[in-house]
Amino acid sequence: MKKKSGPTIKTPKFRRISPQERRSRLIDAGLACLAKGGIRAFTMDNICREAKISRGLVAHHFGSKDALLAEVYAAVYDRMLAHLVPPDAASTDIVALVENSFSPSLLNGESLNIWLALWSEIASNPALRTEHRKHYALYREGIARLISATARDRGRTVDSYELATIFISLVDGLWLEQCIDSSVLSATRAKDVCYSVLETALGPLRRPASRSVAVTA
Repeated sequence: MKKKSGPTIKTPKFRRISPQERRSRLIDAGLACLAKGGIRAFTMDNICREAKISRGLVAHHFGSKDALLAEVYAAVYDRMLAHLVPPDAASTDIVALVENSFSPSLLNGESLNIWLALWSEIASNPALRTEHRKHYALYREGIARLISATARDRGRTVDSYELATIFISLVDGLWLEQCIDSSVLSATRAKDVCYSVLETALGPLRRPASRSVAVTA
């Protein structure tokens, strides 16, 4: 007579988390903390709770909370650059740059909290300042490259780096105002302002059709 076999007991499967995945989890957790509560929410306890990782691993992978903050800044800047100025410049033009600069994925409350928190710390955090200088240079280089290509195609001579600097400053200010109160400045109006500045140096650009230029008071 055969014995009845008992129920099969499934043992839990544990997946070893790679060091790179742990780093990514901590960076994403840092971004989540900044998005929720700004720089005051960027604490070791909050970050580790969000990442479900022990405090000791922050020191192991980054050395300090300030170093983690610098990595968070690099991550958010890299994501922005990938959205605005992809490595393959041939896939992007000036019009796409303007449109992407005010896309819904960048214009939101979480992004505002993250950038305000990071910008406020640059002056007092040397590691963060180093990352800012490096990534700002990459940002300006990418935009200057697009401007140079557009000017060359149109037979125009422009200072591409100066115009790129003006464009970045303009986008930062308009983006900030639009995030704070879209009833004062709509994304559509912000784009039109950017187009007007670029067209002064590059000539008329093929803006998307059916765009309103009226400012909503």
